[in-house]
Amino acid sequence: MTAGVRVVLADDQAAVRAGLTLILASAPEIEVVGEAGDGEEAVRLCRDLRPDVAVLDVRMPRLDGISATREIVADGLADVLVLTTFDLDEYVFAALRAGAAGFLLKDTDAAGLVAAVRTVARGEGIIAPAVTRRLITAFARTAPAAPAAARSAVAALTPRERDVLACLGAGLSNQQIAQRLAMAESTTKTHVSRILAKLELRSRVQAAILAQELGLTAPQ
Repeated sequence: MTAGVRVVLADDQAAVRAGLTLILASAPEIEVVGEAGDGEEAVRLCRDLRPDVAVLDVRMPRLDGISATREIVADGLADVLVLTTFDLDEYVFAALRAGAAGFLLKDTDAAGLVAAVRTVARGEGIIAPAVTRRLITAFARTAPAAPAAARSAVAALTPRERDVLACLGAGLSNQQIAQRLAMAESTTKTHVSRILAKLELRSRVQAAILAQELGLTAPQ
């Protein structure tokens, strides 16, 4: 369990914000420190409050969730969890490219939302389980080929790091990667952090997309 998770919520519908706040308030270690009705306000709150996680709707007035994600992540203000109505919304693709740690569907149940916020706060990231592999594959199919610099950086990874990267591309969680590669989950987390640093990526989702673009196959 992640202790002391501070959250900023952003959705243009007050009723939705109220519902999300009620759900997250049910977890004693999660505190909603700010609510925003649009992307500009969300960025401002993240800059002022420095939460651990920003939960953003995709479609918002003044500044949409994609642009807000890009600003929040670029400035290191918080990790971003995007909420969307559609499981293959093209706006979500752009949000992931902007550096979102992951996304959930708005019909996710209360337990799923709380678990997702905890997961993002741990730095692991999450994609709605029902569409994980489908989303990554679809995104990779529409993305341009990985640049030569990225290919060179991947080539410089250790064999174990390449295995972990391939597992990310298959949509596996840290726990699943640890089981697949027969190593401790803490070791998996270390490998993921090193991979992101070496490849100069913002999130494990971006690493998963790169693995798909490169056609890496996870060990069985």
